[in-house]
Amino acid sequence: MASLNIKINDIEFRNPVLTASGTFGYGLEFADLVPLNRLGGIIVKGTTLEPRQGNDYPRMAETASGMLNCVGLQNKGVDYFCKHIYPLIQSVDSHMIVNVSGSSLDNYVECAARIDALERIPAIELNISCPNVKQGGMAFGVSCEGAASVVRAVRAHYKKTLIVKLSPNVTNIADIARACEAEGADAVSLINTVMGMAIDIEHRCPKLSIGTGGLSGPAVKPIAVRMVWQVAKAVKIPVIGLGGISTAADAIEFLMAGATAIEIGTANFLDPQVTLKVIDGLNEWLDRHGCSSVKDIIGIV
Repeated sequence: MASLNIKINDIEFRNPVLTASGTFGYGLEFADLVPLNRLGGIIVKGTTLEPRQGNDYPRMAETASGMLNCVGLQNKGVDYFCKHIYPLIQSVDSHMIVNVSGSSLDNYVECAARIDALERIPAIELNISCPNVKQGGMAFGVSCEGAASVVRAVRAHYKKTLIVKLSPNVTNIADIARACEAEGADAVSLINTVMGMAIDIEHRCPKLSIGTGGLSGPAVKPIAVRMVWQVAKAVKIPVIGLGGISTAADAIEFLMAGATAIEIGTANFLDPQVTLKVIDGLNEWLDRHGCSSVKDIIGIV
């Protein structure tokens, strides 16, 4: 069998298949369905300094080829995570990565610093691209200056692997990726959801409580592949690709476009074992094409 091992900064992953934040809980919710030790890594749900209630319901809506959401980073805060969640997940035999968000630079820094103290969390994914919150989030990720300011502030206080999650709702995502790299990001992940909207024509109102939300699923994959391809050519740090991946073929597209690893998100809701099928399918494709390692196809396009 081909080797699926990849490396991001100083972290060795057994394979390039990770789960996307917000779609796999803390991993434990899927433990009866998926052997967690087969996954390259698990990016747990978004964590903020203070507890967040999220947006009002309804906050999910199905679309023709994906889904809209405006959950709004609902979570119980970083202190709750450290005290109650971390003890439960620290023994999971996979890399547990925490998605960190904030509404100010100080919020980002303090949240990241508290997670930095957790021995079994080797990395954070810095979310500067969430389109479903009223403060912070995407506001930092839509300009080079904003992105650079968050990465610079967090990098000064966070010593482990720093992954920055980028927004597709920008003019030039490659420029923003370069700004993050210049301030010390060890990797970038992209894309977060694309801003969208759906209207209930019978009630003559938006289907989501705040009007707009983030579109994910198969509809965004061509956008995501294009942006991964552009960013991979613009930076020297690893790129993690996500957006509409539901099969091994989808994952291979992202790898060929330049992604070192991929994240699977919305597809987890439809098939809780999709990650395993992608891992097996990737191995089968590499063997069938005479590749000794997944690294043989990364960035070949």
